[in-house]
Amino acid sequence: MIVVIQRVIEAEVRVENKLFSKIGRGYLVLVGFCKQDTKNVVIKMAEKIANLRIMADQHGKMNLNLLQASGELLLVSQFTLCADTSQRRPSFLNALEETKALDLYKLLIKSLLERGIKVKTGHFGHYMEIRLINDGPVTIILNSKNFKLQDYQDQLSPCG
Repeated sequence: MIVVIQRVIEAEVRVENKLFSKIGRGYLVLVGFCKQDTKNVVIKMAEKIANLRIMADQHGKMNLNLLQASGELLLVSQFTLCADTSQRRPSFLNALEETKALDLYKLLIKSLLERGIKVKTGHFGHYMEIRLINDGPVTIILNSKNFKLQDYQDQLSPCG
């Protein structure tokens, strides 16, 4: 699972030239689900996103998480994040099949909401235009391959 978080002043998703969803200050989160991703990885990623302290405090320091800063989150599925770019033309064989990715996308939304995060979404599986005003700019990339196994060992299934 690969996540790109951009701290924004505002962001919106348009589908067929119509506004689909919009947030104010917070995070635009692009998420790619890869073949090896599981529910346990999604839950751990939701925890990391919710607790990431990249919002500015009263002194302008990155010291607050999204909830502490009363921010919003715009979650957009983007299978291209799982691309294999070792050749000139990207391969998307590593991307999770659409129906399974949709299940994990819904789980990520649920997990973020359970942590008190205000979540709006893109239109899964559709062509979208994303507009944003970057704040900073601050962009963070999270990859579940970099999770330490002990960080979520208790959440893994026996096959994990």
